[in-house]
Order: sequence, then structure tokens, then C-alpha cells
Amino acid sequence: MTDPTFEPIERAWTPSSKLYTDPGTYSEVLEKVFARSWQWVGDDRLVKVPGQVSPLTLLEGSLDEPIVLTRDTQDALHCLSNVCTHRGMLVCEAGGNERFLRCRYHGRRFGLDGRFQDMPEFEAAENFPSESDHLSRVPMARWRSHLFAGVAPAIGFEEWISPVQERVSWMPIESFFHEPSRQKDYFVSANWALYVDNYLEGFHIPFIHNALAGTLDYGNYRTELFAGGNLQLGVAKAGEPCFDLPPDSPDFGERIGAYYFWLFPNLMLNFYPWGLSINVVKPLGPSKTKVSFIQYVGDPSKLDDGAGSGLDRVEREDEAVVEAVQRGLRSRFYDRGRYSPTRETGTHQFHQLLLRSLASSESGR
Repeated sequence: MTDPTFEPIERAWTPSSKLYTDPGTYSEVLEKVFARSWQWVGDDRLVKVPGQVSPLTLLEGSLDEPIVLTRDTQDALHCLSNVCTHRGMLVCEAGGNERFLRCRYHGRRFGLDGRFQDMPEFEAAENFPSESDHLSRVPMARWRSHLFAGVAPAIGFEEWISPVQERVSWMPIESFFHEPSRQKDYFVSANWALYVDNYLEGFHIPFIHNALAGTLDYGNYRTELFAGGNLQLGVAKAGEPCFDLPPDSPDFGERIGAYYFWLFPNLMLNFYPWGLSINVVKPLGPSKTKVSFIQYVGDPSKLDDGAGSGLDRVEREDEAVVEAVQRGLRSRFYDRGRYSPTRETGTHQFHQLLLRSLASSESGR
């Protein structure tokens, strides 16, 4: 008999509430989903010039994987494990400009490309150094001015990012400037997947987001699916700000007020006429999530108008809803529900991707 979770959306049921509440399932998700994913780590200003190093933690609070970005003297960019191959000490503890990386515990030294260079008191060690004495290379990719990394991504980076690039290739994303004053972290008392569920459907907009609903044409709001995620197209109402689209855009002639891209499992790239809002959904526990809003501005004059305005209000409205749903999912009287075939295609797709990842026998290590 076919699992009702994997049926076409017209017949499908949502996953069991256990997905959002069970600690064992949460731990499994970290290894089978997040350790197999691409994660946004910042922009290329982190390591702008040769000799610059920048230690980071990949998904702090869940994966907690120490990595370090470096740019060597040949101007090549590297992403390395930030764990010394001698005794596991963090190698790079602060950003700056360096000629090499040296572990302060016992003095082991590495080049900025991660290759072992020197180690005191090891003259008598046999078969030393070996390949395992170099710092491990971490998968890394660059898109426009943004950097991504992962432990062992299950999908090629180009395949993952190409739908975004193809749709917004005309945008001058490299010229957008980071605006720290508009950056904010939100802590949500709900499972990370519940937050993604909510993001992936416009169904709730007229019920929850009165201000946002006043800017978007709900009747023309639609979702397009692709292999590693989806796009929600926010069509602006007459008189509301919209993109000045080039003639070769597939959306030319429409009043697009927002491109809401979601890339599996936890990245949102929200493009507005003023620029880009990156939302990273970071799991902190079975019912605790950190959502980081990072904004890159292209046209400051458009910040306070249209679908891209009032983002803090929209976030707080979403936060209140998903926290209430998290409480409801603990009920003994609820296990799962059905999908709207017209409005919840993105959420249905997310569940398929998530559950297929969990069904995999590979842990990503």
C-alpha cells in the first residue's frame, strides 16, 4: 500500500506530528538533512584580500562544525576544517591577516591552503607527515558575491543554485551592499521545519498578514517547483512597487513585487525592488529555531514600500502562528492533515524532499 505521505498532493497527507516534536527525529534530521546540505556562510568580504582568514561555525547550535575561510598568497579561496589534525584544537580562533595557520596548543603549522607545514618534537615519528595531517577541505562554492559551504552536500551546487541564477541573472547583486543595521535574529519556539512549512505557502497571507496582503495580488500569487526548491512569485497590486523587468525575463509584462526563493532545506532568498533579504533558518532543538535576516540593499529609496517593507512585522506575525501550531502539534488529538492542492504545493514538495532524505541510509559522514 502506498504511504499516504508520498501520494500526489490531491491524495496526500502531511507527515506525522512526530516530525516536529520527536527528539530522535530531530537528531536524525541534523545528520541526514543538514550535514548533507549547502549552507550560506557570508559574502566574499569575509576573505577579501590575500592572507585574510575568517573562522566560522557551520550552523552554530546544531551541526556546530568549525570551519575557516582563507585566501592564500596566490589569491585562491579555501574552506577548511578548523580542527588541528594533532589533538583536535581549533586552529584559527580569530579573523585577520596571516602568513600561515598555527595551532597554539602544540605549534602545528599549516599553509593557508590547509597543507601541513611543520610540527615541533615529531622528528622521531614514523610515516609522518601523511595526507591525514593536512586540514580537511570543506566543500565550498561562490555565487555572485555570496559564499556557501557544507559538510557533504547531497546535491551539486550548480544544480542547487541554477534556478535562482537563471531567473534573476539580470540583477546587479554584486553591487548590493550589506546593511548591518537591518540585520536581525529571531528566536522562535517551534521546530525549524514548521517555520519552513509556513514560509512555503501563501495560503495564510490574507488571514495573517493584513499589511502584506494589501500590497500583493493574492489571486495571481503562485508557486513554481524545481529540483532543489521552489519559487513563490508575489505579484504586486496596481500602484504598488514592482521590478522593472528586462524583456528577456520570463516574467516580463507582469508586476512582480517579490521573488521568494526557497532552497532545500533552510535557505530563503527574497528579492524585492530594493534588494535582497537572506533568511537562514537554523535549528536549535526539536522546538527551538533561530531565524537570521540578513539584508543587502540595492536601492535604499525603495526600502519602505511594497512587499519588501515591514519585514519585521511579517516575521513577528509568522512567529506567533508557528509557535501556536507547535503547541497544537503536541495534542493527543492531532497527528496529520491534508494539503490544499492549489496553495500548498511548496509545502508538499518540502515534505517529500525531507522525508526522502530521512529515508536514506547514508548519514552524510
